[in-house]
Amino acid sequence: MLRRTTGIMGDIFRQADPVLLALCCAATGYGLLMITSATRFLDTYRHVIVQGAAAVIGIALYFLASMVDVTELVKKWKWIFLFNIGFILLLKTPLGEEVNGNLAWLDIPLLPVNIQPAEFVKLTFIILLAYQLVWLQDNRDLKSTRSILMLGAHLAAVAGLYCVVSSDMGSTLVYAFAFAAMAFAAGTAIRWFVIALTGGGIAFYLLWELDKIPEYMKDRFRVVADHSYRPLNEGWHQTRSLLALGGGKVTGQGLFNGTQTQSEFSGSLPYRHTDFIFSVIGEELGMLGCLLALALLAAIVIRCLMTASLAKSRMEAYICVGMAATLIFQTVSNVGMCLFIMPVIGLTLPFFSYGGSSILTLFLAMGIVSGIRSRTLPEWLRKT
Repeated sequence: MLRRTTGIMGDIFRQADPVLLALCCAATGYGLLMITSATRFLDTYRHVIVQGAAAVIGIALYFLASMVDVTELVKKWKWIFLFNIGFILLLKTPLGEEVNGNLAWLDIPLLPVNIQPAEFVKLTFIILLAYQLVWLQDNRDLKSTRSILMLGAHLAAVAGLYCVVSSDMGSTLVYAFAFAAMAFAAGTAIRWFVIALTGGGIAFYLLWELDKIPEYMKDRFRVVADHSYRPLNEGWHQTRSLLALGGGKVTGQGLFNGTQTQSEFSGSLPYRHTDFIFSVIGEELGMLGCLLALALLAAIVIRCLMTASLAKSRMEAYICVGMAATLIFQTVSNVGMCLFIMPVIGLTLPFFSYGGSSILTLFLAMGIVSGIRSRTLPEWLRKT
């Protein structure tokens, strides 16, 4: 029995990509340290404990996900699609909880933390989209209007439904960016991207002029275009962020010594352990600390893209591209928000910001990439 258990555990560890796991753990550990600093003013270790527990569970999920063969999983694509729709619609039940104007969380009894469906559905959406792209390549012309409409219908059914239900524009844009990156990797004609961007721009302009966009969302764009616009209201978060980053200079004010990070006034740097964790890094560890964080995230993205180039099937390659695209978009959006060059859309910094659902799904996603990488190796090498 012991020998059998040891053999199973050995198989699990051999399936995992140790380099990718090390990078994910390094980024998570770095983030946990900064969350500890960012929440000291609250006089509680709850956030640190939750994040640490989520990381431990996430590592276990990483190993389990490494053993999943996505080519077998997608054979149940109908059930996965129904799961995506059903999980999103749960937000409209009494379990749904509104936070900061977005109905994006599930408050499930007996669970110590809330669950964000968008994080989990993002993974299955990427897997199904990769399967759909390959199917269209093999059975239809991917560049045809019909194929594009089928892809668009998939995006609308999942991301569009989520946006309508939750009003969470940030997560919706993550879905859209992953969709675009995967479609581009699959060889979709450039003209469709031009048409989509043009149509999206026109639609945004019309919605703005017709006052169909909520005023608070308009203000988020206005403060980026004009930093003097309502600096004590809509611009407060990002002006505090700039002060924190500027105050850190090259080497920072020192861990646990940031002026705003350690302030007992929560408004000094709002959401410092979530949306603005990058600003905490900049204030306490300076530009060098920020560059280290970005280097870790870049290394994870590069590892995903390297796996895509080695994948044994197109579908697995597209999945890796989709996972990398979500990391890229979230990182650029979060850093841009902290630097006051992009609007606040509620996207956190992957692996660094506080969030149990985020950490769990990130390790799950990287576990899937790890499994794809292990299956690129020859059989004799996988068993050594």
